[in-house]
Amino acid sequence: MSEQPTEYRIEDLAHHSGATVRTIRAYQDRGLLPRPERRGRSNVYGDTHLARLRQIADLLDRGYTLASIKELLEAWDAGRGLGGVLGLVAEVDGPWTDEKADRISREELDATFGGTPDEDAIREAIELGVLERVPDREDEFLVPSPQELAVAAELYEAGVPLSAISGHLRELRVQVEHIASRFLEFTTEHVFARYLEHRPPTDADAAAAATMVRRLRPLAQQTVDAELARAMRLFATRHLQHHLSAEPPPVRDDEPRPVVLPSGTIRAVQQLVGPENVAAFITAAAEREVHSRTLNALAPNPLDGS
Repeated sequence: MSEQPTEYRIEDLAHHSGATVRTIRAYQDRGLLPRPERRGRSNVYGDTHLARLRQIADLLDRGYTLASIKELLEAWDAGRGLGGVLGLVAEVDGPWTDEKADRISREELDATFGGTPDEDAIREAIELGVLERVPDREDEFLVPSPQELAVAAELYEAGVPLSAISGHLRELRVQVEHIASRFLEFTTEHVFARYLEHRPPTDADAAAAATMVRRLRPLAQQTVDAELARAMRLFATRHLQHHLSAEPPPVRDDEPRPVVLPSGTIRAVQQLVGPENVAAFITAAAEREVHSRTLNALAPNPLDGS
């Protein structure tokens, strides 16, 4: 004897799915959710509606917009499949490190950083994502990256103020996000473009792209590790020579020097001229400004009567 399919009123569907009645109706209006079956004066929903609501919630949690979710679901309904796409989503959205989150009590945190409570430092650490509050626990924090917190503790023990540590992290984060963005642009152009020709990609292309993500995932970390080691060896040697020599070596005018720019400025320039032309554009803009100010300084000011 076969089991009868489960039927829900909209209130029951909301209860089982975690969505509100208003949200369910909004999804129907946008074409994300199939219309219910009409029984007299009542609307009847089934397990397919419940499964679809859970899929939508999962994709929203992964950062997808309702518009992109609609495209994915329409492709699935058209028989193009969604398993490979969801596998690609899971692969990209999964952890990019083997590090496991940990917890730390407020007492342990205070003891690690001088023994004196510092509310400003706590707020800044939460803002940076170094710490996360645990619901209903005022005396405990989640530590997404124990390694990052351990580095901060070592720097503090070495004499670096907490404000300087957080400022350094903000600066470092801008540079690392730029590196991550460039790596993604590079791999998309030369590797993933062929898998992403369709919007959304076919099930087979998405599955192949997910496999490629698994292969390439470690490469960004390995490249950054190797280049950071090379740069640290180079600059640490120069710093040591500078501080050990009787007279500091002259600074070469033609030597490139890093300049920290706000991430919003970098993004605006990327949109304007493309990622590959950011450095040249900023250099040209700076040189033009210097040239303009030099000319202004040389030009006579009519108000001076010169």
